[in-house]
Amino acid sequence: MKITVIRPAELGASEIARWREIQQTDPELGNPFLAPEFTLGVARFRPRVRVAVVEEGDKVTAFFPYERGRAGIGHPVGFGLTDLQGIIAPPDLELDARRLLKECRLGVWDFNHLLAHQSAFAPFHTVRRVEPVMDLRDGFEAFITEARNAAPKTHKTVRYKERKLAREVGEIGYVFDCRDEAELTRLMAWKSDQYNRTGRTDRFARPWIVELVRHFHRTGFGVLSILYAGQRPVSAHFGLRDGAVMAGWFPAYDTRFAKYSPGMIGHLRLAQGCAEAGITEIAMGRGGKEFKEGLKGREIPIAEGRVALPLSRHGGGAALHWVRTAPLNRARTAALGNRRLYDLADRALRTYARLRPARTGRM
Repeated sequence: MKITVIRPAELGASEIARWREIQQTDPELGNPFLAPEFTLGVARFRPRVRVAVVEEGDKVTAFFPYERGRAGIGHPVGFGLTDLQGIIAPPDLELDARRLLKECRLGVWDFNHLLAHQSAFAPFHTVRRVEPVMDLRDGFEAFITEARNAAPKTHKTVRYKERKLAREVGEIGYVFDCRDEAELTRLMAWKSDQYNRTGRTDRFARPWIVELVRHFHRTGFGVLSILYAGQRPVSAHFGLRDGAVMAGWFPAYDTRFAKYSPGMIGHLRLAQGCAEAGITEIAMGRGGKEFKEGLKGREIPIAEGRVALPLSRHGGGAALHWVRTAPLNRARTAALGNRRLYDLADRALRTYARLRPARTGRM
């Protein structure tokens, strides 16, 4: 087995074709976060992105995209932005994960949304959970019937608020694939406001993420969908599409219309738009949102953990990384796995967000 590390831009047409061929060997590899377009896009703005190409004989058998940080600390490409991670390899590929890290000059590789069934990394899992998926294979009507049966009260409430929004604000309209960059800018502003309002880190305060999202929108890999009421945009969603799979990414709404639950209305319209566009599933991402339970048709097992070489081989960087991140990871995992803890953490973050401007003003 030969492992060669290259820059994503060095991937040729034959390698991209082989990447896509391998994706066909495992249904879960069809997620946009595992598509070559995602790695190539992130690499435009993150110069330390690399791809390890695994060969057996004269045939490429796997691709391992990653980002190498300081002190040999490795992460999946777009770490912190991705809802699915893994190696692009057939399910039956036998691979030594520690040898892979050594060839990549990594002391540790941290992951938090890894495909749990990938055997090379299974010994290094610390937590396993599931990611919900909206199943549209049988069309929108079949999907909405299942959703209504799974959560009748929620569905009834959303439909009532949709009618109320139409009466009080204006006729409902929906654009599945909006190409207007001004609308994308509006979505990012809404999302930044949400991050700050709820005490989360504002991803769009990082210029490279803004440019990455714009790049995906311009190339068509990203799909911007807008819900309108009386010509006014009230909610939006930016997701990534790879063939028949959509990965939910950035949903947001205008808080002036919060009482109508425009985000929920938008999710149902998104499902309809996806089904009409030939998309068979929407990966909703991990998280503690109750509404996802009423929309999911299946689940993808995912895992958190880390692969590390023996300390003598990579120095203290990985150990220091573990000390810094392990307590936070454990706290996050506990909150995501317990609805009561999730709600407590959410309220604490919102309280922090309200106090933050006042505290900043006293500095």
